[in-house]
Amino acid sequence: MTALASQARLEELARAIVDANKYMTLATADDDGSPWATPVFFTPDGYSELYWVSSPTARHSRNLASRDTVAIVVFGSHAPIGKAGAVYMRGTADEVPRPELPKAAAHYAARYPDLTYFAPEELRAPAPYRLYRARIAEHSVLIRGDDPEHGTGTDTRRTVHL
Repeated sequence: MTALASQARLEELARAIVDANKYMTLATADDDGSPWATPVFFTPDGYSELYWVSSPTARHSRNLASRDTVAIVVFGSHAPIGKAGAVYMRGTADEVPRPELPKAAAHYAARYPDLTYFAPEELRAPAPYRLYRARIAEHSVLIRGDDPEHGTGTDTRRTVHL
C-alpha cells in the first residue's frame, strides 16, 4: 500500500469513528490550569466543528468562559479491550453566537431526530442551556500496537487531515 493510500485509510477510519459515536470526552481547564474532562452528547459539522448543549453553569462551560482551548476524544466505549479506535482533537470552543443559533440549532438536532429539539430561544438567556461549538485545529487517530500496517507494538497516534 502506498503512503498516500495508507494515510487515506487512516483518515477514513477517523471519519468512521466520529460518525459512529454519539458522545465525546471534552477536556477543559480552569483559570489555574486545573483540568476537567466530561462526556457530552455531540453533533459534528463535517469534521472541523462539533456542537453540544450544556448548562452555562456546568464546570466545563465555566472553564470555556475564561479559557477557550479544548481537547476532545471520540471513541467507541463498547469495543473489546485492545480493539478500540479513537480520534483525538485539539481546538478552541465557545458558545454559539446568537445570530448563528437558528442554523446551528437545526444542525445539532438533525443528527438525532428522536431527541427533543431545542429551539434557538431555548439556547440563550434566561433559558438553562446553551449551544457550544468546538473548532478543531488538529485531529489524530489511535494506531493500535498490533495494527498490521502501522503498529509498533505500542499504541501511538498519527495526525490525520479531515
